Amino acid sequence: MPTTPTTDAPAATAATGSAPGGDFSDVTRSDASLRRFLHGLPGVDQVGADARAASLGTRSIKTTAKAQALDLAIRMVDLTTLEGADTDGKVRALASKAVRPDPADPTCPSVAAVCVYGDLAATARRTLGDSGVHVAAVATAFPSGRASREIKLADTRDAVAAGADEIDMVIDRGAFLSGRYLEVFEEIVAVKEACGPAHLKVIFETGELQTYDNVRRASWLAMMAGGHFIKTSTGKTQPAATLPVTMIMLEAVRDWRAATGQMVGVKPAGGIRTAKDAIKYLVTVNEVAGPDWLDPDWFRFGASTLLNDLLMQRTKMRTGRYSGPDYFTLD
Repeated sequence: MPTTPTTDAPAATAATGSAPGGDFSDVTRSDASLRRFLHGLPGVDQVGADARAASLGTRSIKTTAKAQALDLAIRMVDLTTLEGADTDGKVRALASKAVRPDPADPTCPSVAAVCVYGDLAATARRTLGDSGVHVAAVATAFPSGRASREIKLADTRDAVAAGADEIDMVIDRGAFLSGRYLEVFEEIVAVKEACGPAHLKVIFETGELQTYDNVRRASWLAMMAGGHFIKTSTGKTQPAATLPVTMIMLEAVRDWRAATGQMVGVKPAGGIRTAKDAIKYLVTVNEVAGPDWLDPDWFRFGASTLLNDLLMQRTKMRTGRYSGPDYFTLD
């Protein structure tokens, strides 16, 4: 099948041809049928994808639109701490900041979620209360994904029981790269079931997937398995989120909606540190997937340091002067 360098030839054409009406049961009945479908998706022209992402990254926005974009980006942040040295105190402080990122400005919006290890989900939940800020917990042997399925499912159930209403799981990259697509699919399905009412974000660790074609395949695999969000990275390996990879994932959710009528969210994570970077991503979301995805329900930033730069830029626009990084709490 010919490659498609940009978003002008949607993969939905191939998808709906193989799965009329968005019914993928025939596709996922065996490893062979799943492989046939995933490898039948239009290939990604790496040079073309890099060029289009670079072009989108040069777009500028007007001052009034920039103020709106900064507030939207803040509302899209999953404020994250995923360190072995994390403590209850650190998570309480992070959760408090999530609710009121700038205590000096009550008009500053809250972030979307606090993202922590599962054993700290209860601390985050108690601190956040009924603020509306979500508790996201990483699970399934994050970040490696190297554990038995029973342990991964127990990890997920424990996090939900502790108060997480979003689960960020990692796929088994070894299984995916070995072509064991049905195994990966079935594991995502099982984790989604273990999530109960919690939403599921599926992390690919795109820096380990080797090719843009694999990013597209992983996106479709996760969406067919029922993931509510597809997510680039754990933030523990390099490269983490990049604009071209995120663009390919945005193409996938756009094409999935065209094929099925269902929306799936996208979360780039790792390496997005400045307001300028965040605005580039928002422009790409609007141009590739469309304005419906410009909402925290459908697009998130997984980040720890990004919020402070967004707050500094917001203060500059509001007051005409920069507040130094010391003005805001460290994440």
